Formats: sequence, C-alpha cells, structure tokens
Amino acid sequence: MPFASLGLSTSLQHALRALGHTQPTPVQAAALPPMLAGRDLLVQARTGSGKTLAFALPLLQQWQNGAPRTPRPVEGLVLVPTRELALQVGETLQALAHELPGLVKMAVVFGGVSINPQMMGLRGGADIVVATPGRLLDLVRQNALKLHAVRMLVLDEADRLLALGFADELAQVLALLPARRQTVMCSATLPAPVKTLAATWLQEPQDIRVATALAARADIRQRAIVVDEARRTALLKHLVQAAGQDRALVFVATRYATEHVAGKLRRGGLQAQALHGELSQGARVRVLDDFKARRVQVLVATDMAARGLHIEALPMVVNYDLPRAADDYVHRIGRTGRAGGQGDAISFVTAAAEAHFRLIEKRQGQRVPRETLPGFEPTAPAVPPEPGACTGGRPNGGVRGHRKSRQEK
Repeated sequence: MPFASLGLSTSLQHALRALGHTQPTPVQAAALPPMLAGRDLLVQARTGSGKTLAFALPLLQQWQNGAPRTPRPVEGLVLVPTRELALQVGETLQALAHELPGLVKMAVVFGGVSINPQMMGLRGGADIVVATPGRLLDLVRQNALKLHAVRMLVLDEADRLLALGFADELAQVLALLPARRQTVMCSATLPAPVKTLAATWLQEPQDIRVATALAARADIRQRAIVVDEARRTALLKHLVQAAGQDRALVFVATRYATEHVAGKLRRGGLQAQALHGELSQGARVRVLDDFKARRVQVLVATDMAARGLHIEALPMVVNYDLPRAADDYVHRIGRTGRAGGQGDAISFVTAAAEAHFRLIEKRQGQRVPRETLPGFEPTAPAVPPEPGACTGGRPNGGVRGHRKSRQEK
C-alpha cells in the first residue's frame, strides 16, 4: 500500500519520498486514514514501528489545510515525557516540514534549560509545539503561549505521561485545551490504567494495535545470561569485545551506576560514557551525538534512554540491571532491532534477580532460555522468594510506577 492511497497531500507525499520513505509501516497504514479523518485514536505498536511519523504527518496536513493567522495560534500540540524524545519528535517534524511549501513555525520546549530563549522563540506564536508537560505549563504561566486553539493533541509515550508525577500536570494541561479537539494517544505499552483514562479523555476512539507481542519480533534476539553480580562488568566488557560490536546501549538502575560502570569500562580500554538526568542538556546532547556517530562505543544509561530514543542500526542492548517495571523491558529492548534491522537484547540475571526476571517473562507472555558463558559461570544459587514476600522488597514483584524527576519536566 503506497502513501498516496492513505489520503496524504501531494506535498507531504513528496516530502516522504525526499526523506526515503516509500511505503508506510503497518502502524502508519492503520493509523493515518482515521487520524486524517479527525478520529480520536489509541495506538499501541512496538518501538521502532514508525509511530512518530504516523502522527507527524496528520499534524502537518492539518497545518496545510488551515488558514494563516497572525499571531500564530498553537493548533498542534505533542506532549512527551523526556527532553530527548521532545528533540527527536521535533527533528522528525522539521525534516518533513522542510520539504513543504510555506513556513511551519515549530517550538520544541522542555525543562532543565533556561526558559528565556524558549519564550523568545514563541514570540509571534507557533503552529506546532512539542513539549514536556512541566515546561509547557511554565510557559503558559508566563503568557508565552496559549492553548485555546489546539485542534490536535498527541500524547506520545502515553503510559509514561499518565504515570505517577506526570498525571497532575497532564490534567492541568488538558484543562487549558478546547473541549472540541482531536486526541491521539500512542505507546508501545498501554496498561489498564491508561486505557481507563483513555475512555474518559477520548471521544469514541479507534483502538489500533499493531505487532505488540515481543515473541513475534524476529528482529530482536533475546538472551538471558546467568551471572554473579560482581562479574557483570567483566562479562559486559567480554560481550562487547567478543562480538566486535561498534556500539552497545547498557541500562543500569541509578545515576551513580552509570558513572561507575562507564568508568570501569574506560579503564578496561572501551570508549564508554554515562547518560543520566543529572547531566546538563548540553552534555546529554553531546554524549548522544558521540554515541550515534560511533565516537562512543558503550553508552551506560538510566531508563531516561528507554523511551523514544532512536539510534540507527544499534546492534546491542544490555540490561545490566533489570528494569523495575515490566513494561520498561519492552521499551528498553526496543532500542535495537529498529527499522528492519537486527539486534541482540541481553539481560544479566543474577541470583537475586531471577524471581524478578520470571515476573518480566510472565508479564510479556514468553520464556527466555537461561544461558551461561565459559569463565563467567555463576557460583551463587538463585534466591527463591519467600512465601508471601515481595520480590526485591517491592510490592508486585518489584514492578512499580515511575516517579518523574525534575530533569524530565
């Protein structure tokens, strides 16, 4: 099915061809017609499936169909949970808009940086705004923008936006929007509480689910390596060097762990850097650019890198620490095996983490065979959970919601 059959304008079809997009992905083919028709949508599709393009095209077509106004009212609004995702969505929109006749004015705003340049950029209004909720509300309070004219709202990574810490700010944003609008909610994972809220905020939404099962993803080879906790860094170094991989994205649990593990890898001869929310925005951009350009071989990151981060041809993702929330496993390993590529998703399963990994397997509906590597055989036996006890000392087997940090606002 070509893009031309989905109802896109001729200029947007030309923009897609100029960027090398010739055929829509399954989620784009399913979502574009109802989205272009103005329907509310609840979209669940795996990471790397093309969700960003699926909502970026209708946003731009809506702008094309509107009449120019001065100052420019915000008619398209995309809310995201992290700075990195805001920048990535903005880049996609800018790349498409560059090929269109006329000038689309966009603003990408997020916290952690000075608000003054963002306020200056909003003088005269903006057609489309990509924002994190906290900074958006700050700009509204400063009278830098108004949301009364929003015609299309997109909640990207909707499950994270509706998690503990973001929900109050999101409710404040929704109260500022017109009641008559189109709303689209997108994510790779949509747990029951999100669907409950969707039923409240969306008007007769069309529910689109495309290739969400991990078991169906032949482009990601999942591995679970049993290893003692103290040998994880040595095993990580061995895997990267033995595979000859140019890059590996490694997930750990804390900011301290990113610096600690990256430092050990550097002392072992690998080009490694840490990525976490305490870094300045400039430092975060530099680290990501170096990783994408292959100047950094191993990026050790917290879960802030699990959402929306797109890295071309990333061959390996490693769960050095298992994610606390089962749904985050999906987002983490979805950084590899993107856009038709192949990738390895490796989880280190220590004795203490075995019960939690079984819970992740149960939530995802599949079993990942355990393996050991020569020279890294574990000596500690798996620790079974005590009857009635909470795995990892947390309710629900260690799975819990996310609390937003100030760096994500």
